[in-house]
Amino acid sequence: MNRKIFRLALPNIITNVTVPLLGMIDIAIAGRLGSAVYIGAIALGANIFNMIYWNFGFLRMSSSGFASQAYGARDLGEVMHVLIRSLMIGLAIGTIILLLQYPLGEFAFSFIHSGPESVHYVERYFRIVVWGAPAVLGMYAFKGWFIGMQNAKIPMLIAISNNVLNILLSVFFVFALEMKIEGIALGTLLSQIISFLVAAALWWRYYRRLRFYVRKEAIWEKRSIRLYFRVNADVFVRTFLLTMVTTFFTFASSGMGETILAVNALLMQFFMLFSYFMDGFAYAGEALTGRFIGAGNRDALQQMLRRIFFWGAAVSIVAMVIYTLFSEQILQVLTNDRTIIEGAGDFLFWILLIPLTGFAAFLWDGIFIGATASAQMRNAMILASALFFACYFIMTPLWGNNGLWLAFILYLLARGVTQTLWAKRALHL
Repeated sequence: MNRKIFRLALPNIITNVTVPLLGMIDIAIAGRLGSAVYIGAIALGANIFNMIYWNFGFLRMSSSGFASQAYGARDLGEVMHVLIRSLMIGLAIGTIILLLQYPLGEFAFSFIHSGPESVHYVERYFRIVVWGAPAVLGMYAFKGWFIGMQNAKIPMLIAISNNVLNILLSVFFVFALEMKIEGIALGTLLSQIISFLVAAALWWRYYRRLRFYVRKEAIWEKRSIRLYFRVNADVFVRTFLLTMVTTFFTFASSGMGETILAVNALLMQFFMLFSYFMDGFAYAGEALTGRFIGAGNRDALQQMLRRIFFWGAAVSIVAMVIYTLFSEQILQVLTNDRTIIEGAGDFLFWILLIPLTGFAAFLWDGIFIGATASAQMRNAMILASALFFACYFIMTPLWGNNGLWLAFILYLLARGVTQTLWAKRALHL
């Protein structure tokens, strides 16, 4: 079982670690442009896209859950139908985002509480990167489908090539062509479009034979579509709340001044690094849960659960040790502004709590997705988000930024605890 877990987890870990590393590179580039305003603008711009795209995370999640269950049941026709549905819906939503980019942007900018200079740079970043919306959402569908097919290597190759290309393009545009924020945005846009095309090419290279199993009349069959949208509606609510919490965290930081905004943007990179690392195991749990449920193998499912939580706890301990010993060095990679580094030191305690309180939430998310146990995942997020906002409004007036971080830690803990309590019912064990 360990071999099955790591065969899926390790490529996904490599895939996911490149994502926060890319965010760190963007922050590091912005951190060398001579002003904390650039760091804040990149953090705010990235969070606007998180606010938009994460709401459609169901495209990846449902694609993975349904594809893995169809794969376990050896229903190759349904395997292809899942991909077609997710791709068509993802591209359609991406096109709608393009058409609505101006009202969406103005709505997002209205939540920024920092100065007009920050708003100006965020807007310039947004107006360029938004053109990658169809490619990003199309990639969600491909990534989830590849994971559901127990293939973690293709998403890894795509992610590595995407992020290397993004970094190279951003560095070239910013430092060679002196484009500043626009250079980072253009590098992101071009890498997104190219990566989507690479994903389509890899599907054609390795899976095109599956197109012969497609039954056109079954793609939009009522029962399948009803189940698809029921699960996706639950996942949408869950992801909307997740996005609301993380986005609100950044916007709340912007109301505490440019320095705190920059500090929290850097500290959230610690959280993102851990979350994407842990998501490697969550994706393994996601693929294996769907496969074992599709095949009706409950014994293997229970064995997998025991092993994946053992490894999740081990990784969390390692992360806490690394953050304890090397937090100063990580901050120095992200910025050379001593004021921001020293300011971040006052809040590093909260970063050490993230692995301990958060790892169960990440693992259960993956497992519940593989089981398409969307209602329980949705309800856990509702309770945790309500706790976050209640704690924020009570504690932030008293403790400032410490109150904001405490609310976030309690939110992570609540997600893990509630899903643990509901796991037996969700997985029908």
